[in-house]
Amino acid sequence: MLNSKVSKAVRLAFAFGAASTAVFSANTIAATNDEVERIEVTGSSIKRTDLEGALPIDVISAADIAKTGVTTVADLVATLPSMQGFTTAGESVGGGGGGTQSASLRNLGSQYTLVLLNGRRMPASDSGGSVNVNNIPLAAVKRVEILKDGASALYGSDAIAGVINFILKDDVQETTISARYDKPQDTSSSTFSITTGFGDLSSDGFNILASLSYDEQDSLRSVDRDYAKTGFLNFEHGGEQYLAAAGSVNAIPANAYAVYNTRDKDNNFVYQTDEDTGEFILDDNGNKRHVTATQSFNPYAKNNGGTCHETSAPSGTACQFDFTSTLQIQPETERTALFLSGIAEVNDTTEAYSSFSYTDFALVARIAPYPTDVFTLPTESDIVQTNVIPHLEDKVLNDLVRVDARWRTLPGGNRTTEFNTVSHHFVAGLRGEINEWAYDVAVTSGETERKETRITGFPLEKEFLALARSGEIDIFDAPENISDEQSKMVADTMFSGLWQTTDTSMLSFEGKLSGALADIDAGTVYLGVGFDYRQSGYSLTNGEGQNAEIVLFEAAGTEFDLEREGYGAFAELIVPVLENLEVSGSIRYDNIGGITDSLRTGNQDVSDDVNDTTYKISASYRPTDELLVRASYGTGFKAPTMRQIAAPRLEFGVSSGAYDCNELLGATNHPLKQYCNPEKIQYDMYREGNVGLSPEESEQYSVGFVWAGDSGTSFGIDYWNIEMTNEVRRLEPNQIWFDSATYADRFVTKIDRGTGDREIAIVRSAQNVGKSNTSGIDWQFDLTNEFSFGTLKTSLQGTYLLENRSLKVGTTDEWNTSLGQVGEDEQVAFRNIITVNNTLTHGDFTHSLNIRTRSGYRDAAVGTAFRVSLADDVSEVVDGDLIQKYVPVYTLFDYRLGYAYGDNANLTFGVKNLFDRNPPMSFNGDAGHQVGYDSRYADAYGRTLYIQADYTF
Repeated sequence: MLNSKVSKAVRLAFAFGAASTAVFSANTIAATNDEVERIEVTGSSIKRTDLEGALPIDVISAADIAKTGVTTVADLVATLPSMQGFTTAGESVGGGGGGTQSASLRNLGSQYTLVLLNGRRMPASDSGGSVNVNNIPLAAVKRVEILKDGASALYGSDAIAGVINFILKDDVQETTISARYDKPQDTSSSTFSITTGFGDLSSDGFNILASLSYDEQDSLRSVDRDYAKTGFLNFEHGGEQYLAAAGSVNAIPANAYAVYNTRDKDNNFVYQTDEDTGEFILDDNGNKRHVTATQSFNPYAKNNGGTCHETSAPSGTACQFDFTSTLQIQPETERTALFLSGIAEVNDTTEAYSSFSYTDFALVARIAPYPTDVFTLPTESDIVQTNVIPHLEDKVLNDLVRVDARWRTLPGGNRTTEFNTVSHHFVAGLRGEINEWAYDVAVTSGETERKETRITGFPLEKEFLALARSGEIDIFDAPENISDEQSKMVADTMFSGLWQTTDTSMLSFEGKLSGALADIDAGTVYLGVGFDYRQSGYSLTNGEGQNAEIVLFEAAGTEFDLEREGYGAFAELIVPVLENLEVSGSIRYDNIGGITDSLRTGNQDVSDDVNDTTYKISASYRPTDELLVRASYGTGFKAPTMRQIAAPRLEFGVSSGAYDCNELLGATNHPLKQYCNPEKIQYDMYREGNVGLSPEESEQYSVGFVWAGDSGTSFGIDYWNIEMTNEVRRLEPNQIWFDSATYADRFVTKIDRGTGDREIAIVRSAQNVGKSNTSGIDWQFDLTNEFSFGTLKTSLQGTYLLENRSLKVGTTDEWNTSLGQVGEDEQVAFRNIITVNNTLTHGDFTHSLNIRTRSGYRDAAVGTAFRVSLADDVSEVVDGDLIQKYVPVYTLFDYRLGYAYGDNANLTFGVKNLFDRNPPMSFNGDAGHQVGYDSRYADAYGRTLYIQADYTF
């Protein structure tokens, strides 16, 4: 009877990947002499003798992973329909990636998806729950379990969207060697791994396993791909041809800015006055402050009939440089990973276990050469007298104050930064049974250190300004006229060294106990209880070069060292109401401690403790052996991250897009509009914490069913809904710039170290946005066909978003959405993501054809990040904000052929992106410095051939 029940549950579970909580966290199900091993599943703390449950879980085995053709965990995440909103490798090319990649369920963001390694938490890549999945070695992964439902009532904070649990290999007695080589056009990658083990747990009472892997990926340059080689894009709209230019006024040849004192119609100087009192504003010496104006132009264009250099396009009266042509659109990576584990029987009912993982991951990003921003040149110098003075209007020349320039240090090479992340994760524990109650106690320790090293491309302020002002290199000349010797002079002014170090740490103690509480008519009542205690740390330490402020116009950031601790306890109960109806409930209490900063506050708390109690109720009903109906309702809780609360104000680069500050701030009569730059430019950004943040809370529910037949055919569908309150989001640049009335306090000024003038910057602080609603449908259809020549298994899986919106900050009825469009957060929530996996097995051969598709979406208005003009007359500027294109459906096909040579060897040949589909054109400029496509949502490499060999002995 019991084995029959398990058989039914197994069939249902694996027909849908995992239809319920039927996901193994133990090694096997053993059925001998009517005894079945109790197992624990992701999403439950209880070990049980059957597999029935009510939670939607996907299980991806190592064999399934191999059929996808991916080589990294990050690539695997990108193939899953339920994953949206994660960080990609391309975002480290001038974006906010910082050498990390993440996982995100439901498009809620990586901070709401709990990532586990063998069921244990990992150290975060930031100060919260977001984990860098680059630190997980794919070669050591046995399977992946994805709980697509909120799990805060068991796991605590960070599990609002769900859980992804990477189960690594164990109890291995053989050795497997694997090697692979991938070859897209103009670049390549390779992987190597070896996994070995000895000792049979069942007969020897112990097992020791070791897995070592290495992989490397070469970079990909923008000029190697037609769709990415330029930021000047020709496109058609409404039957008219246009040119969209996304460049930078930090150009080569340089732009010149002649600042002069203005006069009124009576030829008297105009002075600044206080808007409220009408009194004159005085400078530090007590003199009246002049009202100045600027004549901006490009000397090279002036000398060439008004035509910018071929690497630039017009931007007002100046020229903008096509920096996109200098990028590497995909970074270079290298990873070495080691995993060790050991299990030993202490006695008949107790096991001791331990595991250690170590990863050294390096990502090298090369972005456009350094933009100098504005710096002053000596008026009497030859370079100014020759290139600038002849082009000045008389009124400018007569009352000239100074001459400034903006240049691009192209001769000095790309800004090249290495992000080197070293992480380790250690677990030790005991598990076993006492009077048929299963227990597990463990200690987990982890640390991640990420070093940001600037290799070259960042000019030393003193040395560079001396060179630029000396005239030894003519910054107003065409780049092709700069000699090799002069290029070396520029390159010799570049900084090289450690810039900053980020360190995250985690120490936890946890324990849990589960067993059969009682036998009733409908079955067995199970109870599980547990606790955990965690200490977390996050620190940012500057390198010597940053603290010395030796890089051109860059100020040192504030160092900090944040810490906090938390604890929680939970209970879970599973009750069979009827023989085919089961109800489970869980409740958890969490206390997240206040944050201390030992570098700024002397170990005094900068925030208060927060606590909450969350719960979850779920039910599963089996009217027939083939059908499972399930539903759940639960609440969630998440404390803001340490950085969201306590980080000081820090520089965070420049905006991806350029903004017309005069127009945008002028429309709201912002008090800082006087500090706007006359050109449409990229503006500096800051990030900072917000001690006034409240904890985030959620309510979520799901309902669905799974039908599984005996012939390998199954179908399942789940509707889910997540409603969050007090959701914490960082404001995006577009949100701030295009709503300067609501976010008036997010505009600040900073001193331009090149000129001494004040200029505008924005502060991207974290905010409680109030409320967000996300809902959708997950579905899957599996079909098995037996033919005379082989077996064909087909799996269709998808996620359809019904709603994805959040309240606009400060309102009660105005909603922002990214569903099917580029939203105010500059991201896309895809309405529909579908994967189709086909595997044909015949004899020793396996053929796999995998299809991935994303729905189209409405793109950002072209004018958001581009200057738009007529294609045949670039001086004729049009309003790009009125032009909005549609990005079409994007579909990729991957093929894989596997051959099993005997019992020990496997050979694989594959083609990713079989039809060499290019990314669709997009005018959204948020992901990074790439232009013309969105690197987050498309494959930059194109058709990629690969070959792999595996041998086991």
